[in-house]
Amino acid sequence: MEARKRNRRWLIAAAVGAAVLALGLALFKPWLLFVDVRVDEQIPTVAASAEQPQPAPSATSKPPSGPIQLAAGSLISHEHATTGTVRIIQEPGGKRVLTLENLDTSNGPDVHVWLSAADVVEGTAGWFTAGSAEHFDLGMIKGNQGNQVYAIPDDVDLAKYRSVDLWCVQFSVSFGAAQLAK
Repeated sequence: MEARKRNRRWLIAAAVGAAVLALGLALFKPWLLFVDVRVDEQIPTVAASAEQPQPAPSATSKPPSGPIQLAAGSLISHEHATTGTVRIIQEPGGKRVLTLENLDTSNGPDVHVWLSAADVVEGTAGWFTAGSAEHFDLGMIKGNQGNQVYAIPDDVDLAKYRSVDLWCVQFSVSFGAAQLAK
């Protein structure tokens, strides 16, 4: 009788342990740390003279003939080692895009590209800064390596946003961020 109770306890403990393990795997998706997704989209080419921010065209000036850079920054690491360059580019027709160039970060669950009103803070103090600031979500990150382009809707006021954040929505933490300089 005592052996039967002991076996039953072990079976219950094993079932609870298996359920906790399955839940942990489903939430944290640890295998993503070992899988890289490389994306190599065509980045708009900005003329060397246009890499400096340009004044807005006036009613009498001719619009630029090629893409112009509105802002740029270098990604720094937060929760995960992150490197690369961020640029906001305006194309000749007026459409704006955000580019992630030479991105290298960890793969993770539910990572989004955010325009953020927060300034970038280095170190662990910056891991959560963007989460408490106004932001605009440009969507899920397309991959954790390479070159990517994200359309910025016409109604987004870029003057509100000082940085770009690679934000893990599931765990409310920044993988990395870039302060934008005009």
